[in-house]
Amino acid sequence: MCDALGVRIGGLGGTGPAGKGIAARLASLGHEVVVGSRDHDRAAGVVDDLKARWGDRLKTLEPGTNPQAAESDLVVIATVWNAAVPTARYLADKLDGKIVVAMANGLERQDREFRAVLPEEGSIAQAIQAAAPGAKVVAALQHVPAVSLGDLGHDLDSDVLVAGDDDAARTFVIDLIDTIPGLRAFDAGSLQNAVGIEAFAAPLLTVNLRHQGRATLRIAGIGKRSR
Repeated sequence: MCDALGVRIGGLGGTGPAGKGIAARLASLGHEVVVGSRDHDRAAGVVDDLKARWGDRLKTLEPGTNPQAAESDLVVIATVWNAAVPTARYLADKLDGKIVVAMANGLERQDREFRAVLPEEGSIAQAIQAAAPGAKVVAALQHVPAVSLGDLGHDLDSDVLVAGDDDAARTFVIDLIDTIPGLRAFDAGSLQNAVGIEAFAAPLLTVNLRHQGRATLRIAGIGKRSR
């Protein structure tokens, strides 16, 4: 696996808000990032727009199809939540042996609140693992707003819970997230804990909706991470 400071990253569903945000943020740090889409021309248009806005900061950003993005060293599934599992199933062979970051939250809005939508497996991350059993799925970035990820004019200000069954993969993602200014990554244990991570997005977004805010997750009283 590549060093966390120079890994080649592919984003599946990279033309949506979350995909564009994480792709721009990681490319701005010097990572080679492939913005994947079902349509290469659409991906190319998104890359052109991002480069027009942020210039040389995104010189390592490139377009591709979802299968091309899945050839990268590390893959982020950044589709809308109800497309994440079908996308993982479709590309399961290409994801075999790879670290796959699941960042989706299953949510539905009812009146003035959000409610969690969790699959039979417990979480979307666990459902992705079931759809691509050879992948090393890691849940992360569920509570970082897409608009904040994509605004390179401002540093982020959030903590990130990272959960996964493969210890090395989980540690790698923690180290990668820690290179992003303004983010702190914390080891949240096995992929089973993705259930709580994803479900917590619903009350967090409800608070933001009702209080007209952009609150994210912050954790206090934490010591050094045990290895």
